[in-house]
Amino acid sequence: MLQIRNLSLYVTMLAATAGSASLAAQVQTIVPPPIQGARPVTVERIKVHSAAIEGNLEGEPADRDVIVFLPPSYGHDRARHYPVLYALHGYFIGAEQWTGEIHVPQTIEGAFAQGASEMIVVVPDSKTVYLGSFYSSSVTTGDFERFISHDLVAYIDAHYRTLPTRESRGLVGHSMGGYGASRIGMKHPEVFGALYIMSPCCLSPMTGGGPGPVDDMKQRAIESEKRAATAKSPADLAAVSPGFAAAPYATAAAWAPDPKNPPLYFDLPTKDGVPQPEIVAKLTANAPLAFVDQYVGNLKQYRAIAMDVGDQDGLRFDATKLHEVLDRYGIANTFTIYSGTHTSAVADRFQNFVMPFFSKNLCFTATCH
Repeated sequence: MLQIRNLSLYVTMLAATAGSASLAAQVQTIVPPPIQGARPVTVERIKVHSAAIEGNLEGEPADRDVIVFLPPSYGHDRARHYPVLYALHGYFIGAEQWTGEIHVPQTIEGAFAQGASEMIVVVPDSKTVYLGSFYSSSVTTGDFERFISHDLVAYIDAHYRTLPTRESRGLVGHSMGGYGASRIGMKHPEVFGALYIMSPCCLSPMTGGGPGPVDDMKQRAIESEKRAATAKSPADLAAVSPGFAAAPYATAAAWAPDPKNPPLYFDLPTKDGVPQPEIVAKLTANAPLAFVDQYVGNLKQYRAIAMDVGDQDGLRFDATKLHEVLDRYGIANTFTIYSGTHTSAVADRFQNFVMPFFSKNLCFTATCH
């Protein structure tokens, strides 16, 4: 029976990554009305080189696209330094598409117009050949965890007028980005001072049952194996695995890398549809609900932690579990279940909840601690 349940870890990656939202729902977001008199921010599209991603076996580029939103006063108040909010996109989409989903710069401008203190907002692109890095450390994909927590932060601090302390850095992410905010947040309190986790995916080891009959799940696993077995390169496999069909490969590349298994350099958690316990264990070990107990001391260092999720989002159950773990350890946090699907309210949440949260909980002066 354990094997049958573990099989769902692999064959339900599509559902787990997307939550209860359909692929079409990725772009269906409610747009807050423009705020009259809102001052424009400056948008810069740059490339940031990451030493942590160099030399990865998958061929992911080490020069990453990054979108930087500079607050209205940045251009003329040249003596002023600003906190920085790092915002992580979800699976299947990249930074450019996520900025459309959360409707920036409009929502950033709206937040400032409604009283949020000005800050720099940075949206890095962590999309890979299989449509998502999961912000993890892997020789196959590259170390995207270090890209965010070190290389990107160092670049932004060196090239913009920031307040270069943890108390003045925030981290937020949605879906796969919510996973990234959870993972990186737990491991790097020396870098970030406040966390906001939006509709996080992949929190649970996912050893429970998956959708559909067991035979159907096994068949889908076999089909995924066959595509991988005949692929001559990661790009070749990605070409025959559109959309969320690539999710099992993305998670295997992130969490079960294998430098001795060319040309894909990862291990799948099934063979002929049968779970391989040692590989399943690797994927399970990367679930935040499995490792959160190791990072209680780190989480207690944050100035504030918030999490939200829609009441029509299947990910609300695991989000609730993470909130309950934090409460159990006495880690201060706020948790909101709002009316909405996985994606429907993200723009409203970003303007009216995320930005005000960091306005309240980041340091805006060099002497603030």
